[in-house]
Amino acid sequence: MKVYNIENKERHITKRMGNFSVLEYDRDLSVASVNAMEQYFMSQMGMRRRQLVVNMTGQNSVVVQAGAMQWMAGNVVATSGVKGVGDLFGKALRGAVTKESAVKPEYKGAGILVLEPTYKHIILVDVAQWGAGITVEDGMFYACDGTVRQNLVARKTLSSAVLGNEGLFNLSLSGQGVAALESNVPEEELIAIDLENDEVRIDGDMAVCWSSNLQFTVEKSTKSLIGSAISGEGLVNVYRGTGRVLMSPVAKTATWAEAALPKRANAAK
Repeated sequence: MKVYNIENKERHITKRMGNFSVLEYDRDLSVASVNAMEQYFMSQMGMRRRQLVVNMTGQNSVVVQAGAMQWMAGNVVATSGVKGVGDLFGKALRGAVTKESAVKPEYKGAGILVLEPTYKHIILVDVAQWGAGITVEDGMFYACDGTVRQNLVARKTLSSAVLGNEGLFNLSLSGQGVAALESNVPEEELIAIDLENDEVRIDGDMAVCWSSNLQFTVEKSTKSLIGSAISGEGLVNVYRGTGRVLMSPVAKTATWAEAALPKRANAAK
C-alpha cells in the first residue's frame, strides 16, 4: 500500500511524536465561494484545519474519541475497546462525568489512520513525562496510544467543582505513550508553571491541564471575605503541591470555526 499527497504545498506536517503526526492546512482550497473570505482571514489568524495522522505499525494500538475517525488504510481494524461488563460500566461512568464519549474505539493493525479535521490546536503529549499522570480539561481528549491508562480524578472537595466552574471529575492519563489533546489555544501560547511544593492561584478555569498529583481547591483571593470583595477577585482556583500546570493566557471564547465542522459529540452518544 502506498498513500500519496497527504502533504503538499497547501498542507504539511507540523509536529511529530511517536506514531502521531499533526497535519496542518496552510490554505484550505476546498471551500465554497460564500465563505472563502472568512476562511482566508481565519487562515491569516492561524485558525486552520488540522488533522491527526497515526502511523499504525502493527505493534501499537490507538484509542480515539468516538466519531473522530475520517479514514484508514491497510490492515487496520476497529474494536469497541471494551473488555467486559465491568469495563463497560467504568467507561460509561467516566464518559458521563467528563463530557467524553462513553466508549472510545480502539484501532489495531498495520496501516494509516487519519482523524477528522478540527479547527482547534492539537497538542501532542508524552504522558510518561508527567510522572503520576496528566489531568485534562473536559472535552480535550482526542486520541492516545493504547498503552496510556485513562482514569477518573475526583476533586478534593465539592467546593472545587461547584465554585470553580469545573466538573466533579476530570480525565487523567497516565503510563507510557503519547496523547493528542484538542486545545482552543496553540501550545506555543500556553503558560507553563512548574511547582515545587508551592501553589498557583488562577481567576477562572484557565488551566487546561495539570499534574494529577496536584491538589485542586477553590479559595478566597484574600484571607477575608471583605478583602476579596474589595479586590474584586472573589474566589480563585488554587493548584497546590509539586507538579506542572499549563494555563491558557486568555479565557475561553466560542468561535465560528467550532461551529463550522460537524460535532463529534452526537456521534459519541
